[in-house]
Formats: sequence, C-alpha cells, structure tokens
Amino acid sequence: MRFHDKVVLVTGGGSGIGRAVALGFAREGAQVVVTGRGREALEQTVKLADADIEGGRVTALTADVTDSASVAALVGGIVGRYGRLDVAVNNAGVLATGKVADQPEEDFARVLDVNLTGVFLSMKHEIPAMVAGGGGAIVNFSSQIGAHKRLPGFGAYAASKAAVTALTRTAALEYIGQGVRINAFSPGSHDTTMSMRPGETEADRAERMKGQVPAGRVGSLDEATGTVLWLASADAGYVVGADIVADGGSTA
Repeated sequence: MRFHDKVVLVTGGGSGIGRAVALGFAREGAQVVVTGRGREALEQTVKLADADIEGGRVTALTADVTDSASVAALVGGIVGRYGRLDVAVNNAGVLATGKVADQPEEDFARVLDVNLTGVFLSMKHEIPAMVAGGGGAIVNFSSQIGAHKRLPGFGAYAASKAAVTALTRTAALEYIGQGVRINAFSPGSHDTTMSMRPGETEADRAERMKGQVPAGRVGSLDEATGTVLWLASADAGYVVGADIVADGGSTA
C-alpha cells in the first residue's frame, strides 16, 4: 500500500499500459483519476477497478491533453475534489507510421501534438498543483523508439518520444528543488494492441518476438505497471531525471 490515499492522475487511462497502471495504483490504495477523450473506454477502466478493488478507487474525467484549458480544468477539478495531486503518469500517446517524405503533414503534427505537446501541457498544469501541495512525482511515457532506437517509418513517433525524454530531464532539473520528482519510462514491446502487426495473432507475435527481442518475448502489463509504480514511489526517491528503458534488451 505504498500509495495509500495518494491522489494519482493517469492520462490515456482507458486502455493498454495506462489502464493497467491505473489499476495498479488503485490496488495500492491510491485515489486514481483516469483521463482521455473517450468516455466509454475510461468507464470500462472504472468498472474493472470496481470489480477488483474497493469501490470508488478509480474515477473517470474526460480531457484533451492537447488543449491547455482542458488540462487546466482537469487538474483544477482533481485539486478541488481531493485537495491535492500527488502523482501524475502522462501516458497518452498516438502512433502514425510512414517514411519522412511520404508522411502526411497532418499525421506528423498530430503525433507531436499528442505525444510531446500533451506531455508539456500536462506538466505545465500538474507541476504548480504539486508544488502547492508540498511536492509530488511525475512519470512521463517516452519509448524505446526515440532517444534509444530508431526504425524506418517511425520518424514522427521517434522525434516526439526523443523530445519527451529531453523535456522530462529538463523539467526534472527545474523542479526537484521544489519537491517535484520527474522521470521518464521508455517501454519496448508489451502485451498491448500497439505491439501487434496488422492481421497478426498473439501466437504470431510470440514467434516474431523470439527472434526480435533478446528476452524472447513481449513485456507483461504487470511488469510495466511495477516499473511505473516504483518510479512514482518513495522507493525511487533518489531517482531524478532518469529515462528507464524496459524493452527486454532490445536497445542494450
């Protein structure tokens, strides 16, 4: 129960690792707010929490991380309801593929808007709330693709995630003196739909991973959740401005 009665925000909490992380915080006693643009997906996260954990541990609020006013209202609503914000996991992200000369400009702009500007705007409003409450911890989702690895066809995504790493480290230096500890988490292929190729089955993916990842498999949602919760916890109190890569050795 490392997060007993802590107030936690998880962006992109309606699916994948974001949903798993939200449930993980709730199991350890946190009051969790999941946010995203799709109400139905967020409500499913709430239902899963209610079925598995003491009721009321997870609530859903819709917001658009690319809109400053929307994020400000989200954070203001959390502070108004709970009195503070202790932890934020900025996980919301999108993927669009295509070679640089072939990629539509609107796709490139959208990836940077959500993946990078979304993290910037989230921190812009989360940090003052944490400072006012005496401190907190932020975990920004980066990726193995970016500062650590590049792949053809992933230029926009790599650029956005490399920038998230740089932004995270800069913000970490700026605010640790005010009690806000900021780090990045860079996952590789995990057990989510994003790791699946079009038309691929889980068995197909498992076979592909044997030759693609040194660990021979995708990461589990429990493994990703454990890493994020550790980064946000007092156990990682001396970890500041780090970018923790969890990719089964792909970038070792």
